[in-house]
Amino acid sequence: MKNYLLLLLLISTVVSCKAQVKTNEDPSFKSSDDLKITAAKVTYDEDLEHHIFEIQVKGKAGENKPTAVGSVDGAPVLGYVFPTSLKSTDVGFSKTEGIVALALTSHPDFDDTPLWDEDFDFNYANDGIIWHPHWVVLVKDERVPGGLSVKTFDTENKTVRLPATNPGMPMYMDSPGYNVITKGNTIKTVVPKFRMNNITDFSFDGVAAYMEVNTKWKEKNMPMLGVYAVYSVASGDLSLPYKVKKINY
Repeated sequence: MKNYLLLLLLISTVVSCKAQVKTNEDPSFKSSDDLKITAAKVTYDEDLEHHIFEIQVKGKAGENKPTAVGSVDGAPVLGYVFPTSLKSTDVGFSKTEGIVALALTSHPDFDDTPLWDEDFDFNYANDGIIWHPHWVVLVKDERVPGGLSVKTFDTENKTVRLPATNPGMPMYMDSPGYNVITKGNTIKTVVPKFRMNNITDFSFDGVAAYMEVNTKWKEKNMPMLGVYAVYSVASGDLSLPYKVKKINY
């Protein structure tokens, strides 16, 4: 219930937020059909015990990618995001309030998947631009135009738990390494059931958004990873109306 109350706050913030902040967002993203979501779905394969997260767009999914700015500070991040009704503990975080989301992202200025070599060139630190997934916990944040940010924590807080695959940042973020596929108007990823606390029933939505990194977030009183623009929402109102569909071949 607390997550749904928070979601209502997030919805109102995304709709009404008037913050004006200079960013490195590509202006063409706002009108791109590649970021206009037409459908979002999650299918659970009962035979293979895997979830298939999928977003469909009007144009070509994943075709847009951010242009590198040459530094992690101010680095642009593009994402197709699935906000869910899952709890933080369902994906390996310690208990905390916020909206658990699976974000499929691309960002050329840095690599935050140190365990994975997505292009198999034996360099584990140069794959940020390749579409890859993150579990994150989102919270309301009026400091940025998109009204949301990834939840941070004090590194001195020893009660915070992250999955072993986390990228080492003081945020509720994981780099789980699921394969991301872009084909035509669809971007999708496959998630094993056991990586989600064996849960097969939950609610979700689909969002296309622009995010940005701020390495001086404490000094500037800004989020470390904030949402600066929301391009489209599958449901239209971020109400998480969609349910998992089960299939069995």
